[in-house]
Amino acid sequence: TSPCKILKCNSEFLAATSGSHHLGTEEVPEFCTALRAYAHCTRRTARTCRGDLVYHSAVHGIDDLMLQHNCSKDGPTSQPRLRTLPPGDSQERSDSPEICHYEKSFHKHSAAPNYTHCGLFGDPHLRTFTDTFQTCKVQGAWPLIDNNYLNVQVTNTPVLPGSSATATSKLTIIFKSFQECVDQKVYQAEMDELPAAFVDGSKNGGDKHGANSLKITEKVSGQHIEIQAKYIGTTIVVRQVGRYLTFAVRMPEEVVNAVEDRDSQGLYLCLRGCPLNQQIDFQTIRSAQATEGRARRKGPSLPARPEAFTYETATAKCREKLPVEDLYFQSCVFDLLTTGDINFMLAAYYAFEDVKMLHSNKDKLHLYERTRDLAPGNTAPLGTPSGLWVALLCLSQCWLGFL
Repeated sequence: TSPCKILKCNSEFLAATSGSHHLGTEEVPEFCTALRAYAHCTRRTARTCRGDLVYHSAVHGIDDLMLQHNCSKDGPTSQPRLRTLPPGDSQERSDSPEICHYEKSFHKHSAAPNYTHCGLFGDPHLRTFTDTFQTCKVQGAWPLIDNNYLNVQVTNTPVLPGSSATATSKLTIIFKSFQECVDQKVYQAEMDELPAAFVDGSKNGGDKHGANSLKITEKVSGQHIEIQAKYIGTTIVVRQVGRYLTFAVRMPEEVVNAVEDRDSQGLYLCLRGCPLNQQIDFQTIRSAQATEGRARRKGPSLPARPEAFTYETATAKCREKLPVEDLYFQSCVFDLLTTGDINFMLAAYYAFEDVKMLHSNKDKLHLYERTRDLAPGNTAPLGTPSGLWVALLCLSQCWLGFL
């Protein structure tokens, strides 16, 4: 339903150039004709696509391809032809050149790469590549990852009308074209739509010889997909829990830090975290005005709340799935108090399950509150009472009080 038609432009260009990625001299005019048609299509949708990450990526990609193939911007354009898959198409290939396997090509004569993890879930809670845990507002579109190999952008929308609580309603992942391994591929998910394919309908990296170094696998229909990008040693997990999306990634440090200008990556949330003005600092909230009784009084007036949780019922519910009282458990309690939606408990649970699968350091799976009295790391004992609980409750009820 979006007025931005860039995905249609992308599909038409891929259909017009299918099978012609290894261009001979005689094929260059045909490719340039299709490229000009692609550029014309993007110009038609420019006004409605100004804030779309896929659109801007396509515009830059067109300019790069025109330079690479010495294409003139003036000349004939062509109508896209239907894509036909020849026998033995790359959709069925299992072999890939060595350069399309990260561990074999990048680290042939050195130690195994160091892998890092980033995750986003719930209301929304962010675990960065450096194991910093934050709760942020970040309403609207924000870049999670932006490096030389891929871009990931999320869009967060209010959970309830007029509420400060937000959750991820849209996710866009752009895998950039890489040598002989993969063509540029775009994956996009939205509320109630978790596809098991890229936007052009393919499930791998395209027509190149190493196409299967990028593959999508559907784990649970409409609920859980996994993307393996072996050429950059990366695994991405996307889930829909309730109405909203969660994101988790495992990526080598070398890929994480592969940026043209590191100083310009200030909004790369997985690397730098949320901007200070978007972070919710639990420890500064000490108001005693918000009590559990007030939560019960305010609860019935909230629009579309499935259930009004008290502090006791929220902690009991979260303990069913998250027995360790770490930041995932605390996030679960916070989300139940602020939204009343039981699916946020499941989002925290699955986020931690993804951490167990993707994080390379099993000693750092759990994260705990860090205070000035604690050294950096996971040093808080499990049974220590935390002032964060009071802050979480206060914050949640303060938000409810504004509704």
